[in-house]
Amino acid sequence: MAQTLHPRHANAFDASFVQRVLADILASGARIYGITGPQGCGKSTLTAQLAGAAATAGVRLASVSIDDFYLDHDARQALAREVHPLLATRGPPGTHDVDLACRTLDALRQGSAILPRFDKLADRRLPRPQWPRLEGVDLVVFEGWFLGTPAQADAELERPVNALERDEDPDGRWRRWCNDALARAYPPLWGRIDRLLYLQPPGFEVVPGWRWEQEQALRNANPGRRGMDRAAVERFVCHFERVSRQAMRELPSIADLVVPLDGRRRPLTPR
Repeated sequence: MAQTLHPRHANAFDASFVQRVLADILASGARIYGITGPQGCGKSTLTAQLAGAAATAGVRLASVSIDDFYLDHDARQALAREVHPLLATRGPPGTHDVDLACRTLDALRQGSAILPRFDKLADRRLPRPQWPRLEGVDLVVFEGWFLGTPAQADAELERPVNALERDEDPDGRWRRWCNDALARAYPPLWGRIDRLLYLQPPGFEVVPGWRWEQEQALRNANPGRRGMDRAAVERFVCHFERVSRQAMRELPSIADLVVPLDGRRRPLTPR
């Protein structure tokens, strides 16, 4: 049975909001439009809705997620052995094939590309013959949880932000390695985004609950999926807290369009 990676659910955005975002994309002339925000905020849902609205308008939209560029299980296990055990978990800075992401966006900007696909259940990138080929692409929506986020200053890394960092990264080696990757590897990728939309949460405290709802939706859409329980989700989200908080501080002045969300993911007045 095919896996539904981004199921549609009750948290779909209002059609009028989707149309406003599509209008922003088209008016900007962006070829690569980024959508960012913390886990569970609705990036994938909005992207899917935009694809439908664009098709209705006769616009061929390609959707790409930073998740499609995860390093494979074996590559992350090597990092876990050589650098820090927490690098076995996919998602934080340093666990993506950024060069592949850049090449893919460059090809899509020219109108056609083969899109990598990552099988999250198997924890590996699908074989290249299984990657879909897109032709005649008019615009690209690139979504990911930390697009455009800059690295922190070294002094900001001293104090742990949660129990995971306190107990499993007491010397700060993991967070410094991730921060260095964010400073060194990702700016060329961020530079390929023509316009960036930030879905701004009311605070990080809502993110674990949003991610838990996402986990439940994934489980309902894929009954055979081995999911996380609430405690596992709470721990998992801790891997992303530091950079998510950095995004909350910095992206309002970096993103081209900021849309605050309330605790139920409803868009408030954009700014």
